[in-house]
Amino acid sequence: MTAPRPAEPPTEDLTRLAELHGVAASYRPSPDRTVPASSTALTLALAALGVDAGDPAAVRAALAAREAELGARLLPPTVVHWSGGPVPAALTALPEGTRLRIDTEQGETRAGPEDLPAGVHRLTATAPDGRTARAHLVVAPPKLPAPPGRSYGLLVQLYSLLSRRSWGMGDLGDLGELASWAGRVLGAGFVQVNPLHAAVPGAPTDPSPYRPSSRRFPDPVHLRIEDVPEFAHLADRDEVRALWERAARLRADVLDKGALIDRDAVWELKREALEHVRTVPLGPGRRAAYCDYLAAQGQALEDHATWCALAEVHGSDWHRWPEALKDPRSAETARARSALMDRVDFHSWLAWLTESQLTAAQRAAREAGMPLGVVHDLAVGVHPGGADAWAQREHFAAGMSVGAPPDAFNARGQDWGLPPWRPDRLAESGYAPYRDLLRALFRYAGALRIDHVMGLFRLWWVPEGHPPTEGAYVRYDAEAMLAVLVLEASRAGAVVIGEDLGTVEPGVRETLRERGVLGTSVLWFERDWEGDGRPLPPDRWRADCLATATTHDLPSTAARLTGEHVELRDRLGLLTRPAEEERAEAAADAGEWLDLLARLGLLRGTAGDTGTPSEEAAIQAVHRFLLATPARMVGVWLPDTVGDRRPQNLPGTSDQYPNWRLPVADAEGRPVTLEDLAASPRLHALIEAVRAGGTGG
Repeated sequence: MTAPRPAEPPTEDLTRLAELHGVAASYRPSPDRTVPASSTALTLALAALGVDAGDPAAVRAALAAREAELGARLLPPTVVHWSGGPVPAALTALPEGTRLRIDTEQGETRAGPEDLPAGVHRLTATAPDGRTARAHLVVAPPKLPAPPGRSYGLLVQLYSLLSRRSWGMGDLGDLGELASWAGRVLGAGFVQVNPLHAAVPGAPTDPSPYRPSSRRFPDPVHLRIEDVPEFAHLADRDEVRALWERAARLRADVLDKGALIDRDAVWELKREALEHVRTVPLGPGRRAAYCDYLAAQGQALEDHATWCALAEVHGSDWHRWPEALKDPRSAETARARSALMDRVDFHSWLAWLTESQLTAAQRAAREAGMPLGVVHDLAVGVHPGGADAWAQREHFAAGMSVGAPPDAFNARGQDWGLPPWRPDRLAESGYAPYRDLLRALFRYAGALRIDHVMGLFRLWWVPEGHPPTEGAYVRYDAEAMLAVLVLEASRAGAVVIGEDLGTVEPGVRETLRERGVLGTSVLWFERDWEGDGRPLPPDRWRADCLATATTHDLPSTAARLTGEHVELRDRLGLLTRPAEEERAEAAADAGEWLDLLARLGLLRGTAGDTGTPSEEAAIQAVHRFLLATPARMVGVWLPDTVGDRRPQNLPGTSDQYPNWRLPVADAEGRPVTLEDLAASPRLHALIEAVRAGGTGG
């Protein structure tokens, strides 16, 4: 194998140009180490921002142009004002005598930023020398809504939760049932689910919920078909029975025959059923509600449905479509939309049905007494060939992908295959696509988990065709991103949780906490890293967080306690050290935690004469520990309640492991239905341990 060519260091001019455009010339993976970006990384990142830095002359010209632009600029494209806070620096820096005009969302006109209502307003500044600048003015409350008291809840990957009514995978009917039962019977305050964004169609579909076609609209594969009102009015009952029989076979394959969840087969059957349901006319009230939805969603829904219709004809990667159709605003695309109007309406109708059932699930959760209800998950990005990347292509950085730089766990870095938003285009639009996305999710979310929340501050851009090591960090206006988030969440009365695991830039967690964004704390990672490295006692945990024992990307608690996660990785050839070393380290890690749990008096069950705690008792002790922390929210991974051994996703694998396709199962690997969960003595014993800790909703 040929050794990699040393990266060429950037010139001083290139470094300065990059920094002026928000591209970091270096980064610090640890406090004592600085890694410079290569000239290739900087040049390609600048090119994705529309800046030519291809040779020294181009760099000098671009640098002079940027400095002149910034020197002459009266206002940045977007200005942030926190309600009750000081006047924004961008306004205090204006020349003396500058006149301001603010046209508010509410239709008022103001001459200054004092006592402005929350919203995104239009700001015009006219300097004494006649220069005029226009900007978006985001006025946001100073802080997000706090959770209404301390609560515990359940965490689940929805597809994995099958009931005896599911069509081969968990659906929104199951979510509503889970929330209603957990709220009324268990006293849970919330249910957190995986991203339910629209997937890229085609077979086989990428099963990962974190690489969707669109984050703006949900995936109709989650529909409970029988809950669509028109389904009851299908005239051909033989046809209905045939659909139910096929659904029963899909369900039985997973629950009774050990098959994996087959999302493609489920969607094929549901799509066929929905084509039949669509032949039933909507009643006047339903028709009016659908028309209202179309009007409210406007261009965004039309674009999404058009992409779906075009994908049926030309495939699901718009880069391979006829050239004229790659532009969502072209005349050819308009003609194609007109020709495919029936299919465009079909996909619009699917979005409406799915959002209606999402809203119903949240309503069921709140009616069951949950103070938060359903916590939805926002993926960090979208598929490059999908609907959002097509409809909003001017907002995405062409030729770039989001990833992560090399670190102690991955020396090669990571490329997640997700195109990043351009920070300059976001600012110029007043963050319109971001605002619309948040507003859509908050319509049916009691809280929102933001995957890789550090992306509000910066993202690692990897140039297409280059390894992740040839990437660079590109900065976003974190104040503006946070202001929009706080504004939209406050309008909805929703809580926000940031997934801030891993390497986090200094100051980021503090800034998020200041604005009311909760963090994520996972038990196994909470150690005294600045001291002796031992498990962190509960009184030293942060309060502003969601505390959990595990996540969808980590081993289940049973696997962690028994070391089975090491055996799994060993069988798949994923270990980078000898298996004995990994086993010893895993055993020592679990042993340290069990010792702490015992010292705190949280272990209350033993097995046999050895005094060794039973696995079930140890899992209960882990959750008692979480309750002993000051965490505002405590999450219970639903598979942990029945002793499931298997992770839902095993990072670093693709075909070697059935990621995102496993049903919730018991300790022996037998699938467990929602009905079984409701009757499970093991689940109820764990929840009793949780409720005894005083965190019931």
